[in-house]
Amino acid sequence: MKICVISPFTGLAGDMLLAALVDAGAPLERIRSAVAASGLTGWELRVQSLLTHGLTAARALVDVTDDATSRPAAELIAMAGRVEPAPVAERSVAALRAIAEAEGRLHGEAPERVHLHELGGHDTLVDVIGVFAALDALEVSTVYCGALPLGGGTVRTAHGVLPCPAPATASLLKGARTVGSELTGETVTPTAAALLKAAGARFEPPPEFRLLATGYGAGTRSLPDRPNVAVVHLGETADAGTRELMVLETNLDDVTGEVLGHAVGELLAAGALDAWISPVTMKKGRPAHVLHVLAAPEHASRLGDLVLAETGSLGLRQYPVRRTALERETETVDVLGMPVRRKRGPHGAKPEHDDVVAAARELGLPARVVATIAAGR
Repeated sequence: MKICVISPFTGLAGDMLLAALVDAGAPLERIRSAVAASGLTGWELRVQSLLTHGLTAARALVDVTDDATSRPAAELIAMAGRVEPAPVAERSVAALRAIAEAEGRLHGEAPERVHLHELGGHDTLVDVIGVFAALDALEVSTVYCGALPLGGGTVRTAHGVLPCPAPATASLLKGARTVGSELTGETVTPTAAALLKAAGARFEPPPEFRLLATGYGAGTRSLPDRPNVAVVHLGETADAGTRELMVLETNLDDVTGEVLGHAVGELLAAGALDAWISPVTMKKGRPAHVLHVLAAPEHASRLGDLVLAETGSLGLRQYPVRRTALERETETVDVLGMPVRRKRGPHGAKPEHDDVVAAARELGLPARVVATIAAGR
C-alpha cells in the first residue's frame, strides 16, 4: 500500500502541497488534464524550481488570463464534478463542499448559496483538483499528516481583518493535530485544511514504510531564517499487500437476474474492487440474492448510493475487512500463433478468459485446451 506522509514544516497551503507532490514525482500533464476537464478556462499551471535557504524546492504557479477572482461555491463544486477519473472528482467535490459548509456556517448562509471571495478564483480549483489528481496518479491510498503549526496575528479578508487561524480554517481543522508556532500570519490556509479533510488524512504516526520519494513544495511567503516549505514523503508500507477495505451488502428478493448482472457491471465500472452475487433463502422460505461489493473506504459512500439506485433496495450493510493481495504480473504468451494474456503470481499462472475464448474461436479448439496451453501446464 502506498502512503503519503505530509510534514508541514512551516505550515501548509494548497499550492505548497501540490508543488511538493509534483516534486516527488506526480506527472504534471496528468494534473493539467484533470483540471482542464473541469471546464476552467484562462489559466496555465507551471511548476518551477527555486533555491531557498540552501534547499531546492518546487513552487506551483497559476498564470491567469481572465479576471474572475471569485465564484459561487456551487459553481466550483459543479466544475469539480466533471473531472475524470471519478475518485479525483469525488474528493475534489468533497473538499470544495467542506469549504462551502464552513463558510456557510460562519456567515449564516446555505452552502449552495455561499459566494467565495479569496477562495473562488482559479487557484483554489487548480490546487484542489491538482492535489487529488496527483495523489491518484501516485496511487496513494492513505495520507498521514504531522501536527500543523498555527501562527498568530491577523489575516486580511474580504470581510475585514480576522484572527489567525482564519475562522474557516479553524472550523475545517476540527479533529486535526495542531501545534503553536512563533510565526505570525496565516500558516495553514482554508484550502489546505479542506484538502486534508477530504483526503481523510490521519493525524498519527505512519506505520513502518519503505521510502520511495520526497518532495519539497515552497510557499509564496519568504521567511528570514528558514525555508517556507511543506515536505511530502511517499512510501510503501511493509505490509504492502494488505489493505483495509469495506464490504457493502444488500439482500434482494424482488430483483431480476438481468438487473443484478447489470448492477455488478456498473459497480465494477464505477471503481468497485470486486462485486459478486450469492443465492440465499430469506424469511418465509423466499429465495433471494445478496449483492456484495468490495470497495476502498474512500469510495464506499458513492458505491453504496449506486447499489441502492440500481437495485431499488431500501437498506445497505457495510463492514470493514482486511484484504491481502499477493504480488502478480501480467504477461502475454503465444498459443499456436495467438496472443493470450495471463496473470502470474507466486503460486501459478491463470490465462485471461476473454483472450482464451478469442484464441479458441480463431484456432477452432475447445477453450479448455487453449487455457491449458496458455497456463503452461
